[in-house]
Amino acid sequence: MRGAGILLCVLGSFFTLHEAAAAGPESSIRPPSRSEVVLVAAAAVNAGDRGLRAWVRDFRPRALAAGIDGGIFDRALAGVTYDADIIRKDRNQAEFTKTIWDYLDTAVSDLRIANGRAALSKWEGTLSAIEARYGVEKEIIVAIWGLESAYGTFRGNIPVINALTTLAYDARRTEFFENELLKALRILQEGDVRRANMRGSWAGASGHTQFMPSSFEAHAVDWTGDGKRDIWGEDPRDALASTAAYLKHFGWTKGQPWGVEVRLPKEFDYLLADREVTRLPSEWAALGVVDLTGKPVLDHGQASVLLPGGAEGAAFLIFGNFAVLEKYNTADAYVVGVGHLADRIRGSAPIEGVWPRRLRALTFDERVELQRRLTAAGFDTVKIDAKMGPLTIGAIRRFQRAQGVRPDGFPSLSVLERLRAL
Repeated sequence: MRGAGILLCVLGSFFTLHEAAAAGPESSIRPPSRSEVVLVAAAAVNAGDRGLRAWVRDFRPRALAAGIDGGIFDRALAGVTYDADIIRKDRNQAEFTKTIWDYLDTAVSDLRIANGRAALSKWEGTLSAIEARYGVEKEIIVAIWGLESAYGTFRGNIPVINALTTLAYDARRTEFFENELLKALRILQEGDVRRANMRGSWAGASGHTQFMPSSFEAHAVDWTGDGKRDIWGEDPRDALASTAAYLKHFGWTKGQPWGVEVRLPKEFDYLLADREVTRLPSEWAALGVVDLTGKPVLDHGQASVLLPGGAEGAAFLIFGNFAVLEKYNTADAYVVGVGHLADRIRGSAPIEGVWPRRLRALTFDERVELQRRLTAAGFDTVKIDAKMGPLTIGAIRRFQRAQGVRPDGFPSLSVLERLRAL
């Protein structure tokens, strides 16, 4: 058994044996002691290490066939260990497990705004030059920097090779992380960074703006001209320019907002709050969708209505640049976080809409259950991955319409309870 399943298997075996030993007319099942739990956890880690080492041996020929030097491979993967904590974090990503209001409370805190303005001031010359070359506003670059590494102050300390090996060994997204591991090995082979300095987050992203190895390979640039694309060191310039190059590649439009907060009319048809439904802001205004002052939003391009907190939360018209930011991270909360932080650094006001803070986020298991029940009921979410993206939101909306309730697509506990009642 691979990955996270090892711990469950070992724990299951432990409790089965313990219950059998404890069973009897005068005995009752007691919970395991702390020391017993520690021993079981240690056994799980040891089993994970053995399985991971076997996986590395099997992976080596594939890596060499992909052009990785054998010596580079052996040195890079010497001593890698199975990290169960990485698997736990993979199942509980903050952008997907928090409500958007809880996420924004941290992502766009007063401190992060103040630090963002300070970072913008400190690197103004570099950021202006990067903006001029790539056509990406400096506030957006700084906002990504702020969310990804707190402006370079917390770039992560997990060895990237170890993280990617653990995730590639885990069964959930093997192909994706095998590819990222190959890219990371190629980065080492090309000499942009030493293994000891290639540290980052649990997911294998690293550097000031947390590039995955595939993003580094495709988009990193040598802004400083020293012959290396160094996104890891104390100097952030290569990382900031690489981020701009990344966004430009995916179609960033300078001067177009990521989104604009709007007010919806009381009679708004919530079926129109769909990423596939796009209109010019002037056309939305004809339907009563206006900015916070009651005026039509400027025609920056085709836009759709986004309700990241459901019908009771703030509403936005979002533009093409929203989809560009999704290339960095697909979570709506992350994209709104980056966009709004950039706006606040620029001097804009806070979000005016009131969030439904009485509601809680669904757990990982509840989100999986929601997707399974929706699909079983004929409202196909396409994927069962616990991520509440456009496909799941669309399925929720269709289910809500069939139930005769407001189809805002919000993955609330009430929606799950309606599905359970079917």
